[in-house]
Amino acid sequence: MSRRPKVCVITGFGINADEELALAFEMAGADALRVHVTDLVAEPDLLLRFRILAFPGGFSFGDHLGSGKVFATLFRRSLGPRMKEFLDGGGLAIGICNGFQVLVKMGVLPNTGGSWAQEVSLTHNDSGRFEDRWVRVAFEQGSRCAWTKGLREMDLPVRHGEGRFVARSAEQLADLARGGLIALRYTSPAGGEPHYPEDPNGSEAHVAGICDPTGKVFGLMPHPEAFLHVQNHPDWPTRSGMHAEGLRIFENGVAAAR
Repeated sequence: MSRRPKVCVITGFGINADEELALAFEMAGADALRVHVTDLVAEPDLLLRFRILAFPGGFSFGDHLGSGKVFATLFRRSLGPRMKEFLDGGGLAIGICNGFQVLVKMGVLPNTGGSWAQEVSLTHNDSGRFEDRWVRVAFEQGSRCAWTKGLREMDLPVRHGEGRFVARSAEQLADLARGGLIALRYTSPAGGEPHYPEDPNGSEAHVAGICDPTGKVFGLMPHPEAFLHVQNHPDWPTRSGMHAEGLRIFENGVAAAR
């Protein structure tokens, strides 16, 4: 197998972070190709040429029926069998922001039942407004997620209006935690319980990202592809020793794909 895994970065219909996401994978050591979703619908077997499938952020189909809902329905109806074949064959997937919303509403995350039935959701922020800010996240050390191995905490930007993670019940949320499917949470830089705006959307248990039981499918609301250079961070002139930490998530994904 090539030492540079091939990545399919989905684009089209309101997605707007595909170029940044493709760059992140290129910098992490993969070969990324931006593919319009209509091309995949026309030729579903294209998907099987890749090792990683990436759903970027944006406003797919204008979020008219809820963030990610139309795109999730289109992808599942037209490409569901090929995507299942792709994942069953060991392929990895990541969804960021709107991409996370798509994977959740498609039922691919967290998929604890194995049937691609939607189990959790991402809904309107508690603030009732679009949140565009940098936050601190902490990675769950017991998570199964291949994309977050070895990571502890980092700053990442968020930009979303529907990022509040909700589960069906407290029991389901506890099951996700026990199963190692919660990958990261919003945290407070000062320690203690995070409050708004540290948790920018009011997510239950401050969940910022989850994975599936295999650890290969990962979704998160913050944007690691927006922190590929130290200069992306607003505090870079005054914080010595800073690293572009967002890249580490993609390096983990590429390593797993190899």
